[in-house]
Amino acid sequence: MGRILVTGIGLISAIGNTVAENRQSLIEGRSGIGNASFLQSKYTSLLPFGEVKKSTEALAHLLPTPQPQVTRTDLIALHALKEAIDDAQLSGQELRNPATALIGASTVGGMCLTDNMYADANADTPAGSPYLASYSNSANTLFLQSFFNIGGIVNTFNTACSSSANAIMYGARLLQNGLAERAIVGGTDSLAKFTINGFNALMILSDAPCRPFDMARKGLNLGEAGAFIVLEKEENITPSRRIYAELKGYGNSNDAYHPSSTSENADGPFLCMQGALQTAGLQPGAIDFVNAHGTATENNDETESVAMLRLFDKPPPFASTKSYTGHTLGAAGAVEAIYSILNLHHQEIYPSLNFETPIEKTGLIPVHTYEKRPLRYVMSNSFGFGGNCSSLIFGQHH
Repeated sequence: MGRILVTGIGLISAIGNTVAENRQSLIEGRSGIGNASFLQSKYTSLLPFGEVKKSTEALAHLLPTPQPQVTRTDLIALHALKEAIDDAQLSGQELRNPATALIGASTVGGMCLTDNMYADANADTPAGSPYLASYSNSANTLFLQSFFNIGGIVNTFNTACSSSANAIMYGARLLQNGLAERAIVGGTDSLAKFTINGFNALMILSDAPCRPFDMARKGLNLGEAGAFIVLEKEENITPSRRIYAELKGYGNSNDAYHPSSTSENADGPFLCMQGALQTAGLQPGAIDFVNAHGTATENNDETESVAMLRLFDKPPPFASTKSYTGHTLGAAGAVEAIYSILNLHHQEIYPSLNFETPIEKTGLIPVHTYEKRPLRYVMSNSFGFGGNCSSLIFGQHH
């Protein structure tokens, strides 16, 4: 079987409403983390967030008719998926084909409308609540399937912060096993007060823009985004099609150490990176850049650094783009996969922001200036709660 290639990408985040806008912000070192305008939470005025710069009403302009049960999570996904489909030039017939799979990911799902559903429940209306069907974690994927009439396998992942990295991995395996000819893979999450309350209870939210891999890091900033990638088998792609990169390898592990932390010796992160290299058929020295998970929490940045020191004789250049977008949870793996694809397609590295002093235990220093440099292979890390760790490796297309 031929290689698995990226033929389309779509993205909306705090730093841009399109892939091109995101890239320009990364080049200019312009973060989207700051005061939220649309979020309804008691923490809106107290904490910075990576909020998409469009209201829910503005995002809804893609709908042919008003549909109040369609959530902000759904609409962010719709925006990103439409860009990916248009970018890959997929026809309606190709979307309806049973060989076209849609694999989504989300952690928030419809929780952003919990208040609406609760009000309906207390109103005791005979018809029930229209928000009930949109509440589940998989509702956004089912909405996208219906909107675009996608005819093949549909699935949704919720493995916390590694969700959409696992969706990408699953889509690739469908292609490798002959269960699909193309797979549209990615994830979406919106800001929701229940998510914010949960992370605040863990005491890992920063009251300032996050500082990945910095000794003085104080925690993460929550963000929202939608990101989708079109993967296709090489043998099905006509010579005229644009190809961004190759999905070269992937790995997943679970250290089962703690509900919200990785182990001190970083077994989970180490094993998933090692597994990605094995499936790619590469040695550690082949990796030219790492888009790190880099949440700016005390545990993650130290253990990810430990894992890189274990795996690489000399860790390659690395950075965390969460300093631009915030932590977009179920969307993060796909967002950062697209940034990794852009690294390769444009042969450039985007810097970490807000870094000053390395972690004393590891001494690693992320890239903190924009660079043009030759890149063949880029690794993207996504580590989820419960120890679910995933790594993807993308290769330059020749």
